[in-house]
Amino acid sequence: MKEHDNLSEIDIENQHIIDNKDLSIWEALIPVVILMGLLAFNIFFVEGQEWLGAYTNQLILLMGGGVAAIVGFYNKVGVSTMVAEVWENLKSIFIPVMILLLVGALAGTWLVSGIIPAMVYYGLQVLSPEIFLPASVIIAAIISIATGSSWTTSATVGIALVGIGTALGINPGMIAGAVISGAYFGDKMSPLSDTTNLAPAMAGTDLFTHIRYMALTTVPTIVITLIVFGIISANIETTGDADITGLLATIDHTFNITPWLFAVPLIVIALIVTKTKPLVALAAGVIAAAVFSFIFQPEILAGIADSKLSAIVKAIFTDTAITTENEKLNDLFSAGGMIGMLWTILLIICAMVFGGIMDGIGALAKITKALLTMASSVFGLFATTVISCLGLNTIASDQYLAIVIPGKMFKKAYEDKGLAPENLSRTLEDSGTVTSVLIPWNTCGAYQSGVLGVGVAEYFLYAIFNWLSPFMTLLFAALNLKIKMLRNKEIATN
Repeated sequence: MKEHDNLSEIDIENQHIIDNKDLSIWEALIPVVILMGLLAFNIFFVEGQEWLGAYTNQLILLMGGGVAAIVGFYNKVGVSTMVAEVWENLKSIFIPVMILLLVGALAGTWLVSGIIPAMVYYGLQVLSPEIFLPASVIIAAIISIATGSSWTTSATVGIALVGIGTALGINPGMIAGAVISGAYFGDKMSPLSDTTNLAPAMAGTDLFTHIRYMALTTVPTIVITLIVFGIISANIETTGDADITGLLATIDHTFNITPWLFAVPLIVIALIVTKTKPLVALAAGVIAAAVFSFIFQPEILAGIADSKLSAIVKAIFTDTAITTENEKLNDLFSAGGMIGMLWTILLIICAMVFGGIMDGIGALAKITKALLTMASSVFGLFATTVISCLGLNTIASDQYLAIVIPGKMFKKAYEDKGLAPENLSRTLEDSGTVTSVLIPWNTCGAYQSGVLGVGVAEYFLYAIFNWLSPFMTLLFAALNLKIKMLRNKEIATN
């Protein structure tokens, strides 16, 4: 979920989709093919991914945007049109960028205040390796349902769970996959989530009808996810009790650990649940953590800078590292502050430039319409919707567009097939919302990898709920399970 304050502010439902009749489907695909080719070359053939420097992915996205612009010029699309769409895209990510900066500040202040160490300290005693991964899924799901935000979940309990699991010796990719699976399940099923409100609005149904109908595919998917993580947890090798005892002693010796530190994350979660704007809630978390650091961790602050205030400023804006006797904890107890989020922010900005130019030249609408012509059967319609959502998450790099564009394009097709609108809204969520986090340059993929400190390639396989969801919705369509008609009659798959 990309954290805008509410739907009325982003006004995404009323977004105009540009259709360019002069543009052919093959021309529309040229920037996509080049972008995918360059990214594939970077991933599979260039060791270290540094052939264009530290910002290779960002430059590739800008190259793709440049190719799209050339295609637009060839089809007589004006610069002003392309710039206008890019500007609309950039305006839409203002709040997410601010949130990313605050998350960086949150990570720094929660480290120096002892909040993250306290979460790790108590978590190591409660969460045994045998249940850690399924427990992480459940914890993330509960927080995400309560807040309606996968982003908030990752920025709070997600960071803590990665820290606890890493201390236990569990693969960070597994932990991040479990956290993301639970967070996106909660995001989908929460009436507070913006995407959960957006999908039924685009399809023409109401929120709670959408949630009830979506549960038919979502609940089996999360159950399978929990079973798989349960099996993985029962069979992975982790550090022994002696190592955990040593970790606990080191944390207790380095920080002033007290349950009072949990007041700060509880305040942030309470603010989100009561519909406080995310920027305000996260800023409150930063300020409260700064105050707690003065109260509970004066020695930590003294070791970071000459004055306590300077130490707090450093934790908010730049790199901070707490040195302990244990090398594993040294890696864990470090944070990048706001500056640590700049790589992710630049990736999102470049992705929005590419997506904006593609929209401006009419390529997004052209590709979606071409897919729609392939939907001759009911199953074909579902499959085409899934492919469109996946494609737009990849091309437009924005999960909102992956819901809005197919929602607008496919709504009439579902009506023509006699399908109730909740079929479309469910498919939009099953394939648009949850798969956004699987694309490294998508706003959601960039955010989650940046916040959790785990690359998309590392957690992709373990984000079981996310990649399984589109398969589940297609399975229901193929088997004609709970496919609701406008007149409440079951239909036979054509």
